[in-house]
Amino acid sequence: MTAYIIRRLIYGVFVLIGVNVLTFALFFFVNSPDDVARAQLGAKRVTPEAVEKWKRERGYHKPLFLNEKSTGIGRVTETVFFDKSVRLFAFQFGASDQGRNIGYDISTRMWPSLAVQVPAFVIGLAVYITFALLMAFFRATYIDFWGVVLCVLMMSISALFYIIGGQFIFGKLWNLVPISGYDSGFDAIKFLALPVLIGIISGIGGNARWYRTIFLEEINKDYVRTARAKGLSEVRVLFRHVLQNAMIPILTGVVVVIPLLFMGALITESFFGIPGLGSYTIDAISQQDFAIVRAMVFLGSVLYIIGLILTDISYTLVDPRVRFS
Repeated sequence: MTAYIIRRLIYGVFVLIGVNVLTFALFFFVNSPDDVARAQLGAKRVTPEAVEKWKRERGYHKPLFLNEKSTGIGRVTETVFFDKSVRLFAFQFGASDQGRNIGYDISTRMWPSLAVQVPAFVIGLAVYITFALLMAFFRATYIDFWGVVLCVLMMSISALFYIIGGQFIFGKLWNLVPISGYDSGFDAIKFLALPVLIGIISGIGGNARWYRTIFLEEINKDYVRTARAKGLSEVRVLFRHVLQNAMIPILTGVVVVIPLLFMGALITESFFGIPGLGSYTIDAISQQDFAIVRAMVFLGSVLYIIGLILTDISYTLVDPRVRFS
């Protein structure tokens, strides 16, 4: 198992290198540092002196990959790629194109993202599995039929509909919670209640239907028929055997998501005015702040790789038959 994890970590490093190089190439081959400077300065007629000054202040005046004017290791280190991309591997995010400390922004904005994502994830998981078990228990009945119909309908509705509809009904019509905004401490609950509720409701359709499919596949296996033949009740078979044996496919979709909770929800945070990492990324894209976008892409890749490794480790905890060598 240890050797397997080490191999996965090594593979992950190569994946990060590929993502880093590709992200850098997409930014600077499509938009040169001069184009980035002009976009940030925001003027129709920007003098070459102003562009050069902006580039020097932010380290974009150096060559992209290879500095032929330097000697030795400086040919590689004194480049934009080393300053802006290689340093990310040491989690040195540097400053944004607008001069903000990216590391500080991430450390402060991750908490509002977690405040929304963690409750929605935990409560939502319990709701999805319970609803799926209910449909599986009453399979081939009207409860199962109309449950599937409800899931398909909810899957067909855009998440924006839930957000806008929730803001109108709960925020404007009934005036139960604020439409948008955020506060610290216990005062944040009134701002988080609606985003968490909408996050749970918008995920019921797809998740419950998927879990139902997993449970129905397990129900038709031989060990379930054997358990019934021994006289076990349907409830005990469903919760004691089916649910336990269905944990591996469930963990595949659950554990890998846990590290990504730090990244927040892009649309939800933007619509509800929550100062998390999701809205941070959206604002950076709209402002063409490529330094923030590169940092967030790199951080998202790191968290996704960690999630995949945690998923593999969790397999061995749920099913002792699974072994990695």
